[in-house]
Amino acid sequence: MVRILDFDFPEELFYDLNNQIWYAPLDDGKVRAGFTSWAASLMGDVLVFTPKRIGRDFEKERSFAVVEGGKWVGSARAAFEGLVIAHNELLERRPELMNSDAYGDGWMLIVQPARDDWKSGLVTGADIAPAFEAWIGSEAYKVRAG
Repeated sequence: MVRILDFDFPEELFYDLNNQIWYAPLDDGKVRAGFTSWAASLMGDVLVFTPKRIGRDFEKERSFAVVEGGKWVGSARAAFEGLVIAHNELLERRPELMNSDAYGDGWMLIVQPARDDWKSGLVTGADIAPAFEAWIGSEAYKVRAG
């Protein structure tokens, strides 16, 4: 586990730092996705989670879910192209799980990547801390719009 700015980042996950989305490969080739705990904290209390419908395609850097929080409303943008396979129905009923358990019960979607190279450009393992610190230093997060 990597700890950055008092937030945990599990090392086994793959991170899209620009969009603050984590990805967990599943045994069947599908991928589970969710917002990082850092991102969830910036949203304030998450009030609504609206996923893209099951069976719908999504494009890289386009929305595959919308989240409404007390401080932020915006899109969860995908790091790669794919297909929505499932969404977290528990999160739809209890969106606050994104704040309290971002890497567990607060996951958003299960997706099927369109290509095998979906991990390209994502950060994992020991690279998380220096990549996150460089990203924060660039202040890229300040221009992020929903």
